[in-house]
Amino acid sequence: MKAVVLEAQDALTVKDVPDATAAKGKALIRVSGTGICATDVKILTGGIPVTYPLIMGHEIVGELIDGGGKNGAKPGDPVLVDPVLTCGKCYYCQHGQANLCPVGGLIGRDQDGGFAEYVSVPSSNVYPLPDSIDLTAAPMIQVLTTCHHAHERAAIQPGEAAVITGLGVTGQMNIQLAKAAGASPVIGISRTASKRDLALELGADIVASHGEEALKVTREATDGRGADVIIESVGALAVLGETMDLARIGGRIVPFGIYTGTQAEMPFYQFYFKELSILNARAAFARDFPASIDLVASGKVRLEPLLSHALPIERADEAIHMLMEPGSDRMKVVLTY
Repeated sequence: MKAVVLEAQDALTVKDVPDATAAKGKALIRVSGTGICATDVKILTGGIPVTYPLIMGHEIVGELIDGGGKNGAKPGDPVLVDPVLTCGKCYYCQHGQANLCPVGGLIGRDQDGGFAEYVSVPSSNVYPLPDSIDLTAAPMIQVLTTCHHAHERAAIQPGEAAVITGLGVTGQMNIQLAKAAGASPVIGISRTASKRDLALELGADIVASHGEEALKVTREATDGRGADVIIESVGALAVLGETMDLARIGGRIVPFGIYTGTQAEMPFYQFYFKELSILNARAAFARDFPASIDLVASGKVRLEPLLSHALPIERADEAIHMLMEPGSDRMKVVLTY
């Protein structure tokens, strides 16, 4: 089968590799599309360490060829893959925190993933997709599950003011989820005008750029208090620091982005003085998958406006580097097979 292989840091090769097979307890998926995200970029550039060679890709959609899955998934069905691997036996798995399993991992990071024509995954990680969902955009449902998990942690209540910093793919999903939860107002923050416009289309009440404009708009919209909840979707430590200024006293911050930096200047006194709650969210629970599929099927979350490009596997290097261009306004890029 054809696959995109990461041979070393910054070294991608499209080549033929042995076919994936479905062993006992596994499902074989003929991949139709795999999304590319910031995690893949950080794996490529060495920010997230992995063992080489590796087939990346964890936002996987395809056809179930062999084996089973959850909720009655059977061969021939379009399916979505949960990329989180767990042992099912440790303290965390036994206490409802399987996403934190210390001996688990991530498909596409700790074992070969979906940048290939076929992938073998645990049957318990396979979910059927309704025919009403567009398969080209469907890889983004995996991304949505992580946003859904973060929103469960944030527990937004109707009428609360929610700020979303960063309006890339996850930011736009967080805008829609905050709106669906009844947040008011929903404020989107981005330096990119086209992303601010898209946020308004998808449900944001107010948009602004970062810095003084974001602070001014947030205070004006909340009678000077600041936001009840802020979901930081950039993954930059400097922006995480900005959220502490935007939050009200007693507010909640979800640092949704993945941070690989180790040093930053932060307004730590604000963290103390405001008694801010920091609610980290990692990956997703199994229950987030059916819930996210339902959100898309019902139209409460729209994926198609977030899809910028669908490129064939042969253009994988070009596709992943699209997301690395400074100041790019591109959204989700999907590899197709």
